[in-house]
Amino acid sequence: QLKTENFIFKSGQNLKDFAPAETGGILPANLNTSLLDPNKEALAELQDKLYAFNKYGVLIILQAIDAAGKDSLIKHVMSAINPQGCQVKSFKKPSSEELSHDYLWRCSKYLPARGNISIFNRSYYEEVIIVKLHPKILENQNLPKSTTQGPDLWEQRYEQINNFEKYLVQNGFPVLKFFLNLSKEEQKNRFLRRINKTNKNWKFSIYDLEERKHWEKYQSIYDSMLKNTSTEWAPWHVIPADNKWFARYLASEIIVQKLKELNLSYPEVNPEMKKYLKMAKKRLMEE
Repeated sequence: QLKTENFIFKSGQNLKDFAPAETGGILPANLNTSLLDPNKEALAELQDKLYAFNKYGVLIILQAIDAAGKDSLIKHVMSAINPQGCQVKSFKKPSSEELSHDYLWRCSKYLPARGNISIFNRSYYEEVIIVKLHPKILENQNLPKSTTQGPDLWEQRYEQINNFEKYLVQNGFPVLKFFLNLSKEEQKNRFLRRINKTNKNWKFSIYDLEERKHWEKYQSIYDSMLKNTSTEWAPWHVIPADNKWFARYLASEIIVQKLKELNLSYPEVNPEMKKYLKMAKKRLMEE
């Protein structure tokens, strides 16, 4: 039995404590193509109950360095989900309209409704990752100088994010956070595949190599993010990303477990409705 709790980032831990090539004791020799199938079936049933139950909405957040496999994880894990009850939103460079609001605003618009699942491919966490790495971005955010020049900017943002997620959880919107932990060597291999395969050339960006130069800084920033925002109500799951098959399987296990914890069920109809259903059945059978 895979122990998903082993992949939660806990107090006192460091990102270096998590191995990107970890497979949870599952060996490649035991791997088969149906590893995801049971969880996909469970997800389909649980999502149907989530929609009918209509009391919870689930937010799934994916954060990672380039080429860690966020897109493919969404594609493979969520392929059994009914699109009517799920939305995926990718957050890239903010628009001028988005910059005229607070940094949580553009993500708030895509939070799930009750009965639905929202998946954020990157999120408001970019405000303590890419913005921290490239502080000049702050100049375009039209923030008061007292905000940007203070020594506690990042601590304030960590606190704001934690409070925001606590608010969501307390109102029936559990937050699942996945950090896809990729090694530098595996990122290199994936970049080379994107260059060598013509049908993957479009995935390679001119900025990819520039950002790779900042690898160690990124690792430090991710470590700080995990330490400051892995909370009791919304912990970070560090997903080993070197082996895509395991990353997908582990993420699916965590999602299924969370949905089961919600004790979802189909609504019970009242006695009056049961009488009506009995009458309706009788009429239809008599046609």
